[in-house]
Amino acid sequence: MKIALAQLNPVVGDLAGNIELILAAARDARAAGADILLTPELALAGYPPEDLLLRPSFLAECRKMIGRLIDEVDGITLVVGYPYGDTRECFNAAVVIRDGNILGRYEKMLLPNDAVFDEVRYFTPGAVPLVFEQNGVKVGVAICEDIWDVDPAAAAADEGAELLLVLNASPYHKAKQSTRHNIAAARVEENGFPLVYCNTVGGQDELVFDGNSFALNKAGEVVAQLPAFETTMGFVEYQGGDLQPGAIAADLSEEASVYQALVTGVRDYIGKNRFPGILLGLSGGIDSALTLAIACDALGPDKVHAVMMPSRYTADISVTDSRDMIERLGCKYSEIEIWPMYEAFMAGLEPHFAGLPMDASEENLQSRIRGTLLMAMSNKSGSLVLTTGNKSEMTTGYATLYGDMAGGFAVLKDVAKTLVYRLSNWRNTVGEVIPERIITRPPSAELRPDQKDQDSLPEYDVLDAILQAYVEENLSRAEIVAQGYAQEDVDRVVRLLRINEYKRRQAPVGPRVTHRAFGKDWRMPITNRFTL
Repeated sequence: MKIALAQLNPVVGDLAGNIELILAAARDARAAGADILLTPELALAGYPPEDLLLRPSFLAECRKMIGRLIDEVDGITLVVGYPYGDTRECFNAAVVIRDGNILGRYEKMLLPNDAVFDEVRYFTPGAVPLVFEQNGVKVGVAICEDIWDVDPAAAAADEGAELLLVLNASPYHKAKQSTRHNIAAARVEENGFPLVYCNTVGGQDELVFDGNSFALNKAGEVVAQLPAFETTMGFVEYQGGDLQPGAIAADLSEEASVYQALVTGVRDYIGKNRFPGILLGLSGGIDSALTLAIACDALGPDKVHAVMMPSRYTADISVTDSRDMIERLGCKYSEIEIWPMYEAFMAGLEPHFAGLPMDASEENLQSRIRGTLLMAMSNKSGSLVLTTGNKSEMTTGYATLYGDMAGGFAVLKDVAKTLVYRLSNWRNTVGEVIPERIITRPPSAELRPDQKDQDSLPEYDVLDAILQAYVEENLSRAEIVAQGYAQEDVDRVVRLLRINEYKRRQAPVGPRVTHRAFGKDWRMPITNRFTL
């Protein structure tokens, strides 16, 4: 028995487009001699459909499209994910179709309600296993979260399943694939059957799906694995009661996988929302340089426009290095001097600022002028502005509302500063597009003379370690201090995190690459006095 895994990139809500992807995959799989085609979780609707599931017309259209699949797919058994039911009771389901018939329907038993998931809001949990027969083999079905606990797979085994097919929409974060392998291997060991895991791929708002579909034999060994971040199809053979060795795509390094996740997130956010291109402010610093490299890799340099907006505080080497990078990448480039505009603003504000010392007000004004220019150019061209701030800055509020935070997609929103450096160095091993001096010079916002980031922030290795412990690992201040970090540094970072929640709430979405980003999985109250 030959099983095809369709690693698809559906678009949420594009039912007509998604069904064409499924039909094309069915034709290709049948032509390759496959007996079964396995698709990802909710492949018909796209994942996650969120409040579309509360619209009766959406669910009705899903039913209509399943009818098309029943009518048009023949010569192969299709396992496809879709929302089944109505707004009173809806299931995250998979239907098994063969030659005009429904062999069975499976309803997801375990509904995740943590991190970025809130399936309990939309779905009713299923309770009945599904086992169907193909080529004399009893085949069980499960959906994503179902294999993260013992009961659903065990229920399939109790019904005689000899093989388990798992539909997934499992979002990417660092080190996720090894966790998936371990979870799947535990179910294999418990039940004695091999397992085929088909995952979706592509970007959906802040989520990125990496694909990396795989198959485990009865020994829990990976016998097939599809490439990460690619829309593709793979095959695995079931013979003699077990899955046979097939093609295994190599695992990516952490830097390579995070970089590809960011590229995928940008490409699909721009493409699926039909923006004609990208605008971004280039400063001569490492964050905007990495963002520019990602943008060009995602869309091609012909769709990217970088704008350098120097002031009297901008170092000459910042302009020189920006021009150097543009020459290496070949994207469109403009320079707009902001100082005359700044002076005009200051003249208007002079009666209100008279007698008061210079502070962040003047610095933020420069940033807001740049944001206004980029947004004006965005309005005129239709291109989307990418913001360039990183997770360390989002944590501490080291960013300006309506300034460098102005834009539509925050590429580095979940990338800490220390990881920015690692990604930049990794990208230069593929092709040296970021000038070395941009990577090695001390970071600065260049909003006042001789400014350095560490004038107002802890060293980034300290800041990022505290950030990871407090935000991603949910440790208390006392627990972080017990790890050896100075009480003063911990208190300072946690205070900055807490008082800047209002800024993060107004920030654009950005791709999630850690297991806890400042997005769906971070829902802190803005008004909040808890400090431990």
